[in-house]
Formats: sequence, structure tokens, C-alpha cells
Amino acid sequence: MLFSCYSPSGQNALAELSERGVLKVGTLYGSTTYYNGPAGPMGFEYELLENFADYLGVELQVYPFFSYQSARQHLIEGELDIIATGDVIDYNDTSLFDYGPAYQRVDQHLVFRNGTANPDTLEEIDAPMVVVSGSSQAALLQSRLGAPDQQRWYATDDKDAEELLQRVADGELDYTLADSNRIALQRRRFPQLLVGKTLRADEPVAWAVRPQRDDSIRAAMVAFFGQAREAGLFSILEDKYFGHVRQFDFVDTRAFISAINSVLPAYRPWFKEYAGDLDWRLVAAMSYQESHWKPNATSPTGVRGMMMLTRDTAKDWDVANRTDPQESIRGGAQYFASLKSRIPARIDDPDRTWMALAAYNIGLGHLEDARVLTQRQGGNPDLWVDVKRRLPQLRQKKYYRQTKFGFARGDEARQYVENIRRYYDTLVWMDENRTSS
Repeated sequence: MLFSCYSPSGQNALAELSERGVLKVGTLYGSTTYYNGPAGPMGFEYELLENFADYLGVELQVYPFFSYQSARQHLIEGELDIIATGDVIDYNDTSLFDYGPAYQRVDQHLVFRNGTANPDTLEEIDAPMVVVSGSSQAALLQSRLGAPDQQRWYATDDKDAEELLQRVADGELDYTLADSNRIALQRRRFPQLLVGKTLRADEPVAWAVRPQRDDSIRAAMVAFFGQAREAGLFSILEDKYFGHVRQFDFVDTRAFISAINSVLPAYRPWFKEYAGDLDWRLVAAMSYQESHWKPNATSPTGVRGMMMLTRDTAKDWDVANRTDPQESIRGGAQYFASLKSRIPARIDDPDRTWMALAAYNIGLGHLEDARVLTQRQGGNPDLWVDVKRRLPQLRQKKYYRQTKFGFARGDEARQYVENIRRYYDTLVWMDENRTSS
């Protein structure tokens, strides 16, 4: 729990919620909102809501819906306290809903597939645009083009925003609209998606609440979001869910997906065998960043093989032939596991994993230097989002002269970790889709 509990006084809407002991929230399924991960519920919205419930000192109950309309209707009928869908404020609905403070801003874009015409205006599009019924994208098209007519645009209840993006990527639809958060996450899976015209920029995202006889719940939101920003919660969640996907490289993403299908199968059994307590897909993502899964890869600095081991590291882990893929994967996985075990035990995952990756690239000593700089500058040395900001300082004399281990290419280590995070997310998604099909 990141925050102290809120203690309302007087019998207002918030006091009634506190007496009930439960915060009831409606949301939609999706990678930006709420989904069931390997260790339980996940999602940017879910974690933010979990912290808000902790702040209020109540239990969080999340009710995922399949449509915007259904979630809104349950809010109107008083069955929910909040709906949190990651969508922007709909100013046409302010007679039905109140909104908390904006906590993110997104852009709305036209999205199409590589090879499809990129129009300058919506009026130029000669194929129907498809969006999710009840979404802010549907409201945008209604305001620009009038009522849906099946020729210019229409809305669907059968697909969510992520499915529509996939259908565009697969060539089954020509155009859709989506916000910048969803696009950033989906383009690492479907690099053929192109982003066209920005239809609205810098739109506020906020939670919707049922109009109350007082503003006590909204006031609690304002106080919570203020503390959340001061405590760095937004930075932590932004980095966890979006920080590694803001940069996009079409050629690299497409090449990686191709390699998953054509190259990885030969090495998958060894990644699984030697990963131990690690996720084999993380080790595979590391190996792709290191060598693009090329057993004979060699760098100018003399590191070699699938996991790019130095002579000393290979010797430490009994790797006789660094270009033998099985030996390299075993040695690299064991070495990485040892690095992770030496990261302070108080540091939780995923921060612990990201720091261990940085150590694999520049060494534990330089990582510790960056953590010391982080603490000296008022940051949290146990949070990756704070440490990664200081890694580039290891290149600058004014900073590295203060450190124990001196100069290091910390900027490269930061990029190294972000690349692996992107590869890992893509590989997890493709692997789960492969095993479920």
C-alpha cells in the first residue's frame, strides 16, 4: 500500500462507501485496463484502482464488462461507484456522469495497414471505418461525419478496440480509430499497423462517477491523485505498462516476429531446459537482443555466441565453446540468474529483473553506481523507473567521477533493457496465442 488511508468526516457519499467497505468499479477487458495475468489481475487501470482502494481503506471489487454501454448503465443504476475504462472524458455525457481529475492524456488517431491509402481527411476515405460502440472514437466520428451509415463508418459490439486493430493489421478491415496508448501496445505485435492523421490531440482520460449529492468521492480522487504523483506511482505504472513501447521500429519488430516463427523453434527446448526459475521467454528475449539468435555472433569487444559471453564469464560457468548454442544458453541463463540473486532482496519484481538485465549489460558495479547516484539525487534506488534515468549519467565526467567504478555506457544499458522488455512482451503474447490455438 503506497498511501495512508483517507478518513472522511460526516455522513457523505464517501462516508457511506467507507462504511460499506467496498469500492465497486466497472471496467473493460484489455491490455491497458484489466486482464488476468500469470500472477492474478493486471492492467494500468487495475493497479491504479487498487491503490485508490488502499488509499480509502476499502476492498476493491472489479466488474469487467464487454461494452461501454453496459458499464455505464450499471453506474447510472447505482450498482457501481466508478467506471474506469481508460477512455477519454465524454463531454456529451456530463449530464449523466461526473468525472474525476484527468490522470493521463492521449491522442486519437486514424489507423490503417501498411499499403492502405493514408487520407488527409476523413471525408476522403472510401472504405468504412469501424470502431467500438459507445467508445470515444464512435462519438468522435458521430460529431465529424454524422450518424453511422455502413458506408463511411459504423460501430460494433462484437469486437473490442484491440481486436479491431488486429483485424486492420490482418487486412480484414481498412480503417479504425484508436488512442495512442492502445496503438503503442498493439504495434509491437502488429508492426504493419500505420498511424495516420491525429484526429484529436491531448485528450484527458479520467474515471467516471455517478452524480452524488456531494463531491466527496471526487474530492478523494483529487487528493489521491495528488499523493500518487508525489509518490511517483504514475511514473511507476507508466513505465511498467507503456514505458518500453513508446519507441517503435517497424523493421526490427517485423524481423523479430519473423525470427520467432523461423529461428526460435530450433532453440526453444534449450531455453526452456536451462531457464530454471526464470521465464524461458525472458531468456530468449535476452538472447535475441544479444545475438539475434545467431550461434556464431561476435562483437568487436570479443564477446561471442547466442548469449554473447565474455571469455571470463564462459570460464566461470563452464562454457567450453561459446559458439555452441546449447552451452551458451545454459551459461548465459545461469549467469543471469546469479546476477538477479545478487540484486538486493528488498527490490520487488519487475524492478529486480530489469536491474539484473542492466547488470548483465554493464556489470553489477556500474548498476550499483547508478543506484547510488539515484539516491543522492533524491530518487528511489530500488525503482527501475528512477534508476534508468540516471544510467546515462555514467557517461558524464561530472557524475562518473563521483562513482566507484567510473565511466560506463549507461545509456546503452538502458536501451538494452527497454529492447528486451519489448521483445519479451511480444514473445509472451505470441507464445500464449500459439499454445491456445
